[in-house]
Amino acid sequence: MRENLHIGVRIYILKGREFVGNEANCVARFGKQKARGKALLETSELVFRSEDGAMRLKFNFAEIKSAAAASGELRLEVPEGAAVFELGANAAKWCEKILHPKTRLEKLGIQPNASVSLIGDLHADFLAELRAQTKNVSNGKVVADAQWIFFAADSAKDLSQVSKLAKSLKGAAALWIVYPKGQKQITENDVLAAGRKSGLKDMKVVGFSPTHTALKFVIPVEKR
Repeated sequence: MRENLHIGVRIYILKGREFVGNEANCVARFGKQKARGKALLETSELVFRSEDGAMRLKFNFAEIKSAAAASGELRLEVPEGAAVFELGANAAKWCEKILHPKTRLEKLGIQPNASVSLIGDLHADFLAELRAQTKNVSNGKVVADAQWIFFAADSAKDLSQVSKLAKSLKGAAALWIVYPKGQKQITENDVLAAGRKSGLKDMKVVGFSPTHTALKFVIPVEKR
């Protein structure tokens, strides 16, 4: 990675799993602060951390009052003031993604009228989005023709259910495990271990919400 400026789409394949996002090594200015560091454009927020760790910024898209790109700079207006990120040619692309982000269902791959089964306590706003997209939603049980299973796990103990859910998958159907970010009682490693132990392959990770992450698992192609 170049030290002066690196901008790109984060699509890494690690043992078959896809991570999608945008990252840039850049200079950021916010108020009287100015520093070089790494900016990450996530599902619903932009995060920046300076190389020395002294400057940290996190802006949720919902709180951004305006966004514009000019002269290679991404300029954001937030309640606390103005933030500027020197992103070069990609400033306009980041601006577009902030102003017109993909919906959560688009990132998760849920098509209209898809058959979806929900297990566990999923957020009410997600349920509303889902039911506006498809009427084929079952809550509390997995239906025979489920194309997608969403399982909410709040602790590593909850992951004991993954093995049973894995057996419900057929063909190219997928299991999304939704779990809280930054918690000791359940980590990404816990979720990965549970899925793999059940014979599934982890394919993709997305930011489900500001507080939760979702990991996608499927039956390996050779076992379908």
